[in-house]
Amino acid sequence: MGQSSSTNARNPSGPPIRHISARSMPRTNDALLLSSPPISLGRDYTSDLPDECLALVFHSLGSGDRKNCSLVCHRWLLLEGQSRHRLSLDARSALLSAVPSLFSRFDSVTKLALKCERRSVSIGDEALVLISLRCRNLTRLKLRACREITDAGVAAFASNCGDLRKLSCGSCAFGSEGVNAVLESCPNLEELSIKRLRGLAEGSSPIGPGKAAASLKVICLKELYNGQCFGPLIIGSKNLRTLKLFRCSGEWDQVLDMMPQPSALVDVHLERIQVSDRGLSMVASSCGDLEVLHLVKTPECTNAGLASIADRCRLLRKLHIDGWKTNRIGDEGLSAVARQCPNLQELVLIGVNPTVASLGLIAGNCKGLQRLALCGSETIGDLEISCIAAKCVALRKLCIKGCPVSDNGMEALAGGCPNLVKVKVKKCRGVTPEGADSLRASRGSSLAVNLDMGSAGGGSVVEVGEEASENGAVEANAGDEGERMSVIDTGESSSGGRPGLAKVRHSLVAGRNFVTSTFRRWSNGSSHNPPRSIE
Repeated sequence: MGQSSSTNARNPSGPPIRHISARSMPRTNDALLLSSPPISLGRDYTSDLPDECLALVFHSLGSGDRKNCSLVCHRWLLLEGQSRHRLSLDARSALLSAVPSLFSRFDSVTKLALKCERRSVSIGDEALVLISLRCRNLTRLKLRACREITDAGVAAFASNCGDLRKLSCGSCAFGSEGVNAVLESCPNLEELSIKRLRGLAEGSSPIGPGKAAASLKVICLKELYNGQCFGPLIIGSKNLRTLKLFRCSGEWDQVLDMMPQPSALVDVHLERIQVSDRGLSMVASSCGDLEVLHLVKTPECTNAGLASIADRCRLLRKLHIDGWKTNRIGDEGLSAVARQCPNLQELVLIGVNPTVASLGLIAGNCKGLQRLALCGSETIGDLEISCIAAKCVALRKLCIKGCPVSDNGMEALAGGCPNLVKVKVKKCRGVTPEGADSLRASRGSSLAVNLDMGSAGGGSVVEVGEEASENGAVEANAGDEGERMSVIDTGESSSGGRPGLAKVRHSLVAGRNFVTSTFRRWSNGSSHNPPRSIE
């Protein structure tokens, strides 16, 4: 009553449309509203947009918003499906019946993730082959816990998707025959990531590069019982750029000893594998263009091995060392790096005990050093921090954890490192909030200082990624892919078993998580708030 009535118009393609008069709208500007003609919502202005423009709009939306847009009308439903190139599916066995209708709608998918819960029965060969028949243009495939897929299913999939460029498998049950089939059928394969492949039993047939010998650029092997069967693949990949070996049993010196001369490798990551100075020496002699080296908990690697790397790999830009507090890498090896590798930009030392002798050389000779992390060291004190402050002119980001540094070190930083923009200090008992505030006040808004006291009663909790030291190209790319993929459930509820395992994993690698998460956020231009880690 007292209001103008609204009339209803029938939209042929949707529900009734209301015509709203000026008097029924909110009174934000009465003069403007009263002078305006009635607004009709009956016209669909998006019908004037070409399909390509509407698809670009969909691409800028998140997964949930895209789903909502697909419910607006039949045209939007079709365009949203045709413009979606990345898809993540619940890979339980019930997916088989949904494959035809799903991929009739999403017929342009090029990047697909199939993930199954640990306690559920996954899809098998039939579903994987059916997907390959409907996704001939697939370029990326990620399989997680698809234990019902066999070598035969992987081989059939590979024969139908010969344009595959990236394959990532984790906790699957097929073996070397399936991997060999992919390498033979996919000549454009560039990235291969294998984690906990259960079909690799003792005596498995060797895995060779096949037709992917010239195209393969990234190999990442994680937690493999018989990882040495990938030796022929590593040796035969002529243009391999990145090699990552994580917690793979067996001796790896022999594989590294057979690396081609010269090798195209620029990024090598060795974590918790049996490798010695001999293996490092062979990497040094083969990889003259090496730019990135990670040595994480390899206790047989010493100063001599690191010196051989420094002597022949003069282009080294990033060096990460987790010495596991074995004291086999220290001033001698780091001094060799300082003398021979002037292009060093990032240095991470965990469980290593350098002194001002080597840090002074690094600060003086590596003029481009921009990122430095010092964690769990018994020898990094105020003297070393003062040396860094005085000589590291290009340093932008400094991370210190569990070192005997005090407020005097913070005071030294206040007068040095003119390009410093971020400092993270954690569990350094000698650094007080007053010392951190003084450092922050001395530089103003140009410097972000994050202090975490890490008291036994429970300090701040820092959030980190799944793998502390595994932030390389393969997993990074896989994560980027997942950010844009939508999740389509088959109707069953997921189990909640993963969080417990994740917490255990985080607690085991908390020290490396601190450094990795800090540098990852810094490189992504995150806020000044400290990263969060589970400990």
